[in-house]
Parts: sequence; C-alpha cells; structure tokens
Amino acid sequence: MVWIPVQCPACQSTDVVKYGKQPNDEQRYRCNNSACDRKTFLLNYTNKGNQPGTKEKIIEMASNGSGIRDTARVLKISPVTVMSVLKKQNPAYSRSIPGC
Repeated sequence: MVWIPVQCPACQSTDVVKYGKQPNDEQRYRCNNSACDRKTFLLNYTNKGNQPGTKEKIIEMASNGSGIRDTARVLKISPVTVMSVLKKQNPAYSRSIPGC
C-alpha cells in the first residue's frame, strides 16, 4: 500500500478526504477546511480547461489582444471553452464579438 499525501490546491490544508469518483474513474477529493473557498478537487485534471490557472491565462491573453482561436491553440483547449470563460468574466466582451 502506498501513502500519497494530498493537499488542497487552494489552501494547502492536509485535512482532505476522498469524495467519490468522476465518470472517468478519477478520484475526487474534498477539503474539510471551513475557511477554504474550494471544496472539491482532483489531483490530475484530464480536461485542460478545468485546470487551476487556465481561466486566468485566458483572461490575460484576451486583455493582451489575443484572439479566441489563438488563445485556444496556445493553451490547447477548445475555442468554446475560451468563449464561455470570457462571457462569464465580462458580459460586455461577448457583445463586441460579431456573430454572438
């Protein structure tokens, strides 16, 4: 049996318990720290759009003038993911895109 120390990626607490499995058999974990904003997390994300920090990179690239397709290609995620993050972040941005 192998012991793997698990820490919450948000608060670095080790007060973590197993919390079921994803449909792809990835183990889910829950942080029991009451002050933590993030409750559930995975150790290895298979979907790159859900990895911590991806949303911040999308917003940063958009503010620096990168297009949707360029951002998707660089981060290796779907353009639909880029659009949904930008729409949730700033509703005025989605109005300025032709065809939306």
